[in-house]
Formats: sequence, C-alpha cells, structure tokens
Amino acid sequence: MTTAWTADCVRKLDVARIPRIPIIEEKAPTTLEAGRVYWDMWPIQDQDGFIASIQERELWMALTAPDRGDPGLRHFEAKIRLIERKAGNWFDLGDVLPDFRVDYEREWAGSAVTDGEGVSLYFTAAGTDQRSGGYQQRLVEAHAIIGSNGLPEAWTAPRASISEFTPEYMLANAHEGEAGKIKAFRDPAYFRDPADGHEYLIFTASLAGSGSDYNGAVGIARRTDIGWKLLPPLIHADGVNNELERAHVVYHKGSYYAFWVTQRSTFAPDLNHAPNGLYGMVSDGLFGEYRPLNGSGLVVANPEEEPLQSYSWFVTRELVVSSFVDFCGLKGKPLPTNPDEANKRFGGVPAPLLNLTIDGDRCELAETVEA
Repeated sequence: MTTAWTADCVRKLDVARIPRIPIIEEKAPTTLEAGRVYWDMWPIQDQDGFIASIQERELWMALTAPDRGDPGLRHFEAKIRLIERKAGNWFDLGDVLPDFRVDYEREWAGSAVTDGEGVSLYFTAAGTDQRSGGYQQRLVEAHAIIGSNGLPEAWTAPRASISEFTPEYMLANAHEGEAGKIKAFRDPAYFRDPADGHEYLIFTASLAGSGSDYNGAVGIARRTDIGWKLLPPLIHADGVNNELERAHVVYHKGSYYAFWVTQRSTFAPDLNHAPNGLYGMVSDGLFGEYRPLNGSGLVVANPEEEPLQSYSWFVTRELVVSSFVDFCGLKGKPLPTNPDEANKRFGGVPAPLLNLTIDGDRCELAETVEA
C-alpha cells in the first residue's frame, strides 16, 4: 500500500523544538582536489546496508564538478567521483566511470553496493546528449569487479534499470525546468529486504494523476528474473511537498525506516514553516503502513541561524549520516542573489558525519562521528 505523508503530519512540527545539527563554523581545509566542488555523497555499502570495508578501504562516491564560481552551475556538469575516507580525511581517487559513449549529459546521485567480488552502481542519468542543460532523468546502472588494490575496475557500460513504466509515476522527461520545481525519477538507492532476500531500488519520484504541483513520492522497484519491476510508491506527499530527495530505506531492529531530504522551498505554501532537513517514516513491513518519525516526519534540521549549511543527508545501516556543506556562515542573513557573493558562502565539501539514535518511532541526533 502507499502511505501518505500528510499536511496534518507537517503541521505537528513544533518550530521551537526542532532538533538542530551543530553549526559548521567555517569551510574547513580539505584534502580533496582543489578547484572542484563535492556534494550528494554515498558510501559503497554491503548488501545489508552497512558501510563496506573493501580490502580494508572505506570507499565513497560523490557528485563533483569544476568550481565555476557559481554554485548553481555544478548541476549541469555533475560527474560521480570515487573518494576514500581514511583517518577522518577524504581523498579524491578520480572519476568512477570511464568515458563511455552514452545518450545522457551528466551523472546525478544514486547508491553503490558490493557483494565482496564486484560493485554495482545505481545512479541518475540526467539530461540528454542531444541538447545541453535538460532536466530529463532516468535510473541507470553499471557494474564492476574489485581489483587487487580494492578499487572497482572493468566497468560495464551504463544501461537503463527501468524499461517498463507504470501509471503511478510521472516521467521526468521535460527538458525545461527550474530547481525545486522539476519532477523526479532519480536517486536510486539499493535495498535488500532481510525478511526474504528480495532486492529493491528505492528512488525519488513524482506521483502521477495529482491535481497539485506538490506531488513528491518515494518510489520502489523490485528485481525480478527479467529486470527491475516498478511497484506502487511506498510514500507520497501529494499536496504537501514537490521533492522527497535521496529517498532510501534502512532496516533497524525489525522495522523499516524510509528517509528522504527536502527543502523549505519545495513545501506547499501553507507548510513552508518546515525547514530544510532529513525526514522519515517507519513501518513494521517494507510495504507499509508507514508512520511519521517523531510525529511530524522531521528527524534533524540545520540550525536556525544557518538554515542552508548542509544538505543531502544519507543514512546507513549503522545510522551514520553523511551530507555536504552547502551555504554556511550566513549568520541569519539571506543567501546573496549575486552568484559571486553566494559562492563565497558555498562549501562544496563533505560535512561532518553524524549519528542517529532510533527507538521505535523516535529518531534523534546523536554525537558527531569523530573518525
């Protein structure tokens, strides 16, 4: 069944009691590549959802682009890079995929999983090679073997994960668009259900047949003998929010936790008291019915004086939360509209890792991960 994340849930959000992420004081020095920005991170995970150790290496992936001095331009040059976390620092190991001849323009977010012998990458093919700057989105995948150095190699050419579409989902096939208002068919996140071993892709979607501009959804597809098959969405936010981004499911102590991120600007106008944050719902089974975490669905948000400091939170089985530094150091001031001024506040690096604690329908922030 599909569960609704309703306006009544969001109205339960008490602004005075929002759980806040600690302030990121300044953009810290980075061991990553100079002249490049990084965002939308995810680790290579094992099939149970834990951060994998591949020959004692902790490997992650992130969207990257050259720093053009305007943060908004990064989305149109995005490419996935392999990064390694070692002794609390991040190191850029280069592009994940070789330069295959493909029919899309750029690479947007996804997930990666290893079975111990190979790595499967599920990601978003954005745009089209026929015309630059489009917002078209498809779910695609590529597969590699693990080399003697612990790194993925010999990648297969990317191919579409979904070939047959169902009427519950809007296709994200429009070329024109505007950030925050486009429709979604992106961010595939691998999940294997421990109850029966079935494999799924959880993804950011848009509900078809809606009468609202705010029709975000959490989509799901199941692996079959003939490929991935779309199933009805797990959750929808019809009339509530346009984008339930980076949607993914974490299994914890017998329950299923669906997480997503979203922004104040993508809520319906009468609900935009809700902040940029990590949101989620919990169910006793993968297919619902889901209950909003903490009563409203909000798990954590940026500090009130720095509402844009980080974004794109992703939760692992260990309840480690990654994100990237977005715009920090604003100290309560609005984001400058001038790209040069905005760029001075743009982080474009990994944010400090966080931990969550979960007790049934309660999900809260724990201490920052130190190493």
